[in-house]
Amino acid sequence: MGETRGVWHKIMSKKAWAIVLFGVGCVFAIALYNSDKLPGVIITSPDPEPRMRFGLYWDSLQVDSGKIKSGQTLSHLLDAYGITPGQVATLAANSRDVFNVVNMKVGYPWWVASSLDSLRVPQWLIYEKSKTDYVVFSLSDTLGAYNGEYPTDTIYKRVQGVITNSLSMDIVAAGESEKLALSMASVYDWTIDFSHVQKGDSFDVYYMQQRVNESPVNMPQVLASNFTHRGVDFKAYRFDQGDGPDWFDPTGASLRKAFLKTPIEFGRMSSGFNKKRFHPVLKKVKPHLGTDYAAPKGTPIRAVGSGTIIKSEYKRNNGHYVKIRHNATYETQYLHMSKRLVKVGDVVKQGDVIGKVGSTGLATGPHVCFRFWKHGQQVDHRQEAFPPDTPVRDDMMDAFAVEVNRLELEADSMLSVQSR
Repeated sequence: MGETRGVWHKIMSKKAWAIVLFGVGCVFAIALYNSDKLPGVIITSPDPEPRMRFGLYWDSLQVDSGKIKSGQTLSHLLDAYGITPGQVATLAANSRDVFNVVNMKVGYPWWVASSLDSLRVPQWLIYEKSKTDYVVFSLSDTLGAYNGEYPTDTIYKRVQGVITNSLSMDIVAAGESEKLALSMASVYDWTIDFSHVQKGDSFDVYYMQQRVNESPVNMPQVLASNFTHRGVDFKAYRFDQGDGPDWFDPTGASLRKAFLKTPIEFGRMSSGFNKKRFHPVLKKVKPHLGTDYAAPKGTPIRAVGSGTIIKSEYKRNNGHYVKIRHNATYETQYLHMSKRLVKVGDVVKQGDVIGKVGSTGLATGPHVCFRFWKHGQQVDHRQEAFPPDTPVRDDMMDAFAVEVNRLELEADSMLSVQSR
């Protein structure tokens, strides 16, 4: 009986200890859960990761910032931090292969990072030279510099819409940047006259856009697009066959024709080529052997093709005007400019700005009269059929077909993702 009582005592002792340990565990768990409510209980958390910026431990520095002011040089900027002219000269010389400090531009941001103590010794100067790139100058004994770039990401998006006003206005109305309209206009510059689109035309564009610090940078890149104009689909696909990216229709034909459709972007055609036109100033029938595009004064006028400037002068009727010889067959002329930006003998490339819209000469308002010569005769450029440039090569057609299918699938998947 005594032996039985001893065994029972041991069993009860073990149960008692188990109950005690369980109770302590519960109390500790409750303390963890209610640590902010129980005095004397302190729960520590791991130290946060140090914040890095421009490759530097940003929280260990005292930082001043600003933007380059008009007339401000590197010496002006650093003088306030005790950096001597001799040090500035050494810094500029040591940094020349990385960045020439005379190229600092007004309005661009800078940061000066100093030691986090009472002495505030300047250690670094950071200058943002673009939305994606910056340069870090060492203000310590090394007095050198290195380039850096912000992390970038890329977003992909598909946008659809119907023209009710203009491509630019309707792209913005769809919640997109006007830059997307400019990118689309660049793709179709040789195919569609966007100054002459009509209500009911539609666009469907799949594009990518780089971002830095969650803000868009650079121009959107059109990957695949369809613009329906007067019931006709104009499809475009981005493809690189080794010469850089270009845009092609589904057959592999290039969308880049020999000449741009218009000498100004988003202008309004105010008068067409007409051999029996009634002149609004002279008040008589007089052939109009050109096409007028109305636009605000100062709008850039582009060379529709590469060539050589053969005339750049002022005449009573033409006002300020420029004429370009493109080859043995074609010449173009641009009348009524407010300002000429080229001179005789200059070689220009397609898209170069050669002047600004005005109303000089015999003109009732700001516009450019665009004239087109073929074999020495003035013709209606809108009736000319220009051959496409550099189609997809035969040996690249299989790869092009694969890319078109891939872009179509990606664009279709964008619709389902964006509709969620």
